[in-house]
Amino acid sequence: MFATHTTAFVPGGIALAVRNNPLNRAQCARRAALPTTATRRVSMNAAFGSNTELGGLLSLPLPPSVIMAEYVWLDGFFKLRSKSRTVNPGFSSPSDLPEWNYDGSSTCQAPGDDSEVILKPRAIYKDPFRGGDHILVMCDTYTPDGTPIETNTRADCDTIMSKAKDSVPWFGLEQEYFLFDPKTNKPLGFPAEGQPAPQGPYYCGVGCENAFGREIADAAWRAQLYAGLKVGGINAEVAPGQWEFQVGPCVGIEEGDMLWMARYILERVAEIAGVIVNYEPKPVKGDWNGSGCHTNFSTKAMREDGGYEKAILPAMVPMEKNAQDHIREYGKGNDQRLTGKHETAPIDEFRWGVADRGASVRIGSNVVKDGKGYFEDRRPAGNCDPYVVTKMLVKTVCGVSE
Repeated sequence: MFATHTTAFVPGGIALAVRNNPLNRAQCARRAALPTTATRRVSMNAAFGSNTELGGLLSLPLPPSVIMAEYVWLDGFFKLRSKSRTVNPGFSSPSDLPEWNYDGSSTCQAPGDDSEVILKPRAIYKDPFRGGDHILVMCDTYTPDGTPIETNTRADCDTIMSKAKDSVPWFGLEQEYFLFDPKTNKPLGFPAEGQPAPQGPYYCGVGCENAFGREIADAAWRAQLYAGLKVGGINAEVAPGQWEFQVGPCVGIEEGDMLWMARYILERVAEIAGVIVNYEPKPVKGDWNGSGCHTNFSTKAMREDGGYEKAILPAMVPMEKNAQDHIREYGKGNDQRLTGKHETAPIDEFRWGVADRGASVRIGSNVVKDGKGYFEDRRPAGNCDPYVVTKMLVKTVCGVSE
C-alpha cells in the first residue's frame, strides 16, 4: 500500500511483510491459529466485584492533574490491541497527546532487532470503562522515521479522504457479528449438541427462546454512546446469537475511526461477560446467514435534488467496472458468504437493484421516490477493514487516485 512495502496484505489476515525485514511467517501463522475458545476466562471485573479491597482500590479518586488514557491500535492480524498511560489534562486535540511506542515484534508488525513501532494519536473518545475524564485514543502506527507500517491502512484512507473532501463523502456501516460461547465454541442460543430451530424467529426477535445476548449488545451500545461514537442503533440479526450495530452517518476518515473504536468497546464488554465476538463472514456453516458490514455511502451530489439520476445511477458504472478490485479488499473468507443465498449476490457477479437485498448494491425505494440519497454496498464482510472499504468507495465513485 506504501512505496516502502512491496508485499500486499489481506484485511483481516496476517501482514505478509514488515518494513524491509520480513517476520518469521510460520511463527505469525502459528500465533494466528491459536485457539481463542479453549476456556472461559473469569472476568477480572467479576472477580473484583467479590473482593471489596480490590473494588475499593479501583474506586480510589485520582488527583485532578492526571488522566488515564487507553491507546488503541491494530496489530499484524488486524485485531485490536491497547495499553494504558497517564497523561496530563489540558489537551484539546489528538495532536496534543504524546506519541508512544510498543514492541512490534510481539504483534507481528516488526522484526525483533528493529521492533519499535510508534503510536500516533488520531481520535479521542470518552472511556466508558474508567469513566470520569479518562479517555480512549484511536492511534495509527509508524516506523521510527515516520513511515506508515504495512498494517497502517488509516494513513492511506486519510490521504484519499483529504483529496475527496469537496465531495463530502458520508458513510454509515452496519456491523454484524456473532457472540460465541467459549464453552461450546458455538453462538449463543445454539445447543451444545445439534442445531437450534431454523432461521425465522430470531431477526429482531423477542423472548428468551429467540434473543440471545441482548444484555451484551445493549451494554455495548450504551458504552459506545457514552464514548461519543455515532452509533445509530442495534438489532438482533437473522441467526441465533447474531447482532448488529450501525455507525454513522460519519464524514470521511471519521467512519473508520469510529467503527474500529466501536468494535473495541464491544470486545471489552464481551470480555467482561465472558463471551467471544466473531466478525467472520461465515462462522456457522450450513443454512445460516453470515455476517456482513453493509456500507451506506453518499456524496454531496447524491444528496442534492436530482442526485439519483445525476450521481447515484452514474456511480453504478465504475462500481461494476471495479467490482473485483473491491471484492479483494472486502474481507477474508467472504467467498463463503457471498454465494447468492442468504441475502447476498454471488461473489463473481455485480448487479444493483432497488430494494433488492440479494443485489451487490441496493438502492432504497425511498431514494428513488425522493430523487436523491445514498446507496448500500452489501458486499463487505463482517471482518472487513472500514478504512479500506471507505477508501475504495471514494476512489471508485469520486475518481480519486492514490
